[in-house]
Amino acid sequence: MSIEHDGFRYPRGPISLMKSVYRHILPEVRRELAGWRRTAEAIPDPELRRQALDSIATKQFHCEGGAVYAAPRPDFRDVLIPLIVSLQTISDYLDNLCDRSTSLDPDDFRLLHRSMLDAVTPGASLTDYYACRNERDDGGYLHALVRCCQNAIARLPGYGHVQDHVRELVGLYGDLQVYKHIAKPLRETELKRWWERHKPLYPELRWNEFAAATGSTLGMFMLFLAACQPDLSPEAAERIKSAYFPSICGLHILLDYLIDQAEDEAGGDLNFCSYFGSQQVLNERLQRMVQAARKAAAELPEPAFHRMVVEGLVALYLSDPKVKGQHQVRQTARLLMKGSPWTRLFFWINSVWIRKTMPIG
Repeated sequence: MSIEHDGFRYPRGPISLMKSVYRHILPEVRRELAGWRRTAEAIPDPELRRQALDSIATKQFHCEGGAVYAAPRPDFRDVLIPLIVSLQTISDYLDNLCDRSTSLDPDDFRLLHRSMLDAVTPGASLTDYYACRNERDDGGYLHALVRCCQNAIARLPGYGHVQDHVRELVGLYGDLQVYKHIAKPLRETELKRWWERHKPLYPELRWNEFAAATGSTLGMFMLFLAACQPDLSPEAAERIKSAYFPSICGLHILLDYLIDQAEDEAGGDLNFCSYFGSQQVLNERLQRMVQAARKAAAELPEPAFHRMVVEGLVALYLSDPKVKGQHQVRQTARLLMKGSPWTRLFFWINSVWIRKTMPIG
C-alpha cells in the first residue's frame, strides 16, 4: 500500500517500504554498483584502482540506504538510483583516497571534492581532479561518475528549485573532508575555527555534532527526490533542507562514527564520537539527536516516510557486526534500542537479513 500525492507514492508503512526495497531498490542499486565496479577494475593506477574497488566493496550499504529515497517515485527510479549511487560512490571513493592518502595537502583534498560540486552543477566543466597528487590516471573513472550525476540531474524537472541547497550541503561536505584529513596536529583547530563561522546558526549543537552533520549525503538525496516535482516551491525546498540539516544528517553520521570507533582508533582517523568526553555524555547527546531527528521528520510533509528513515538509520547502524566487538558501543546500542518502536525493530531484523543474504552481484 502507498499514499499517492502530486505524483509521489509514499510507502504507507515499513512493510510496504521494504517490499519496494527488496523488489526494486536493492537489485537496481546492485546492478549500478556492479557496473561501477567493472569500470573501477580497469583503472590503470594501482592505488586509485585499489581505493575505488575497496570503497565499493566495503561501503555498498551507503548506496543501498541512500537509494530508499527513490521509493516514493517509481516513475523516476531510473533517474534517482543512478544519481544517488554515482554521487555516493564519488563520496565513498574520495573518502578512501583522503583517509588513506599519500598526501596531506588541503589543496589536494579541496580539488578532489570539487568533483562533487561539479557533479551537482548542470553544465559544469570537468577538470583534472587529481592535479595536486601523484596518483592521477584513473582511466576516466571519476569523470564518468560526475557525468552520470549531471546527466541524471538534467532529467529532474524541479532541480532548479533545490540546486542552491544541494550545493550548500555539498560545499559543507567538501569543507569537512579538507579539515578532517589535513595533518593531525591541525585538524581539531581548523575544524573548530570552521565551526565558529557557522555556530550562530546552530546554537543547539556542539562543534563535533555540526561537523558530523556536514558528512551526511541524506539531505542531498531528499532534495533530489523533491526535485521530481516541477512546481516545488522555494519554501518547500528550504523546509526540507532545514529539517534534514542538521538533525537527521547529524544522527546519520554520529551513528556511523559510533560503530567505527575501534576501526578509526586503529587507523589513526578522526572520530567525532571521541570528543564527547565520556560515555554518559555520548549517550545523552545521541539520545538528544534521535529525538531531534524524529521531531524534524514529524514537521515534513508525509512525516511517516521520514520517521521510517530515522528509525531505519538507528536500526541499520546498530545492527552492524562492528557493534558486537566494542563493549561500550554495545552499551550505547542497548540504550538506544531500549523501548524501540516496532518500526525500528522491524528495520533492525531486515538490516541483519540483507547483510547476510544479499551480497553484491
